[in-house]
Amino acid sequence: MASPRDHADVGARRPAGALEAEVMAALWAGDGPMTAAEVHQQLGAGLAYKTVLTVLGRLHAKGLVDREPAGRAHAYAPRRGAAELAAEQMNAALRGGPQRTEVLQHFVDTLDADEQAALRALLDSTE
Repeated sequence: MASPRDHADVGARRPAGALEAEVMAALWAGDGPMTAAEVHQQLGAGLAYKTVLTVLGRLHAKGLVDREPAGRAHAYAPRRGAAELAAEQMNAALRGGPQRTEVLQHFVDTLDADEQAALRALLDSTE
């Protein structure tokens, strides 16, 4: 019989928010609202069904997903698209600190040339 130590991922902790991000990615990839069982199946083995259900409950409490009855279960759907949610998170990060220009500078410094050109074109188109 294999011991838990035989499995490299057992006991490994995900970074904060990583599991929520995985669940959101599964929901975004779906063709419509998904039950916890469908999300669990999409995420694959190694993750307990109850954990998926707990994460979906947290995402609903945070207002990130809608929940509707689906038989004896619920079906979940993201309230916003991935790009819209990322933009909201970026704005929250900017508003969260006193040095907005410095934060923006560090962000721009992490972009490759194509991303900088795309950002420049977007900024130019809003003027």
